[in-house]
Amino acid sequence: MAVLKVIEVLSNSKESWEDATRKAVKEASKTVKNIKSVYIKEQSAIVNGDQVTEFRVNVKLTFEVN
Repeated sequence: MAVLKVIEVLSNSKESWEDATRKAVKEASKTVKNIKSVYIKEQSAIVNGDQVTEFRVNVKLTFEVN
């Protein structure tokens, strides 16, 4: 039986929510091994004038504990 742990990670991107999610997984994988899934808990954006300038995500990463 596998034991799984969930952590929350915040990330941002100037490109998209998808890019912010990829960055969260990539950065977390430097210290967290066996990441199995990611759940987007929240999305938000920063607006400057009439332009979206930054996309933000709050994700939950699930990984297997050995």
